[in-house]
Amino acid sequence: MKAIQIKQAHKLVIQETERPKILNPTDVLVKTKRVGICGSDMHIYHGTNPLATLPRVVGHEVAGEVMEVGKSVTDIQIGDHVVVEPINYCGECYACQKKRPNVCENLSVFGVHEDGGMREWFVLPEKQLHVVDSTLPWEEIVLAEPYTIGAQAVWRGEVEKGDTVLIQGAGPIGICILKLAKLQGATVMMTDLSEERLGFANENGADVTVHAGQEDVRHRVKEWTNGKGANVVIDAVCLPNTFQLSFEVVSAAGRVVVLGFDERPSAIPQLPITKKEITVTGSRLQTNQFPKIVQLLNEKKLCHNGLITHQFALDEVQEAFNFVEAHPKQVRKAIIVFD
Repeated sequence: MKAIQIKQAHKLVIQETERPKILNPTDVLVKTKRVGICGSDMHIYHGTNPLATLPRVVGHEVAGEVMEVGKSVTDIQIGDHVVVEPINYCGECYACQKKRPNVCENLSVFGVHEDGGMREWFVLPEKQLHVVDSTLPWEEIVLAEPYTIGAQAVWRGEVEKGDTVLIQGAGPIGICILKLAKLQGATVMMTDLSEERLGFANENGADVTVHAGQEDVRHRVKEWTNGKGANVVIDAVCLPNTFQLSFEVVSAAGRVVVLGFDERPSAIPQLPITKKEITVTGSRLQTNQFPKIVQLLNEKKLCHNGLITHQFALDEVQEAFNFVEAHPKQVRKAIIVFD
């Protein structure tokens, strides 16, 4: 079978390797159908992801068809269409005991710490696969994992109906957060430096959009919330200045959620945190969000609506990575087609 492996920074190869086999009774053999290219995949390709080891078969946004199941598999059948939950955890450490396996001490992520889904076939335990409606297009269900990232951020921010939510960054993850926040009944403002991205945010339900390079975000948030501030600020840009801004524009008793990091430190004063009693939370991967997302996909309440902009065949994978790297403003989400 063909597998896409990053040998070293900026060196990607399509190699022939043996098809994996079921070794354990709870294993499931899956034929890959679609794989999304994520920003973390690009970081691995560039050699800048500190968590990944090389060589590595990347790909954690994966949809496929079940071809064989182990003798102890109970809820998955041959022919089922499935999406991959990419985290594998120990179940014993403090984080796991607190039902936060996404930050398990022994966390292993499919496509990062272990070989992922950019190969024609793969085997995973039943617990890491979720069955979706087989009538749904592959292009819809391959986005299940990014949607769980959005759902996690919304959950960590305790977003409720009637909340005002500021999402900084209208890239693919920002749009996933937007979709899940709107389904919670929130009113959403989005900021970005791209008119095109802001226009797409409007098309996908954003109530207010702000060009952060041309407008004063502080003023717009104050105006939008009648001086109260946004109840939840979700930072999907994760630069020092956007993180710092979050504390200035969040409301009293508000929540600040940050999804990423920057090597440069942020200078955050203590006063607003204490004065407004702000809750500050990180958001990494997802915790038990897949069942919710699968249900929303099955009910057609989540649709990509143009989020996928580019598709490439397996043999065009180098072209795909080059294009994503060279044209970041044109690409919302690119996927590899394995048919």
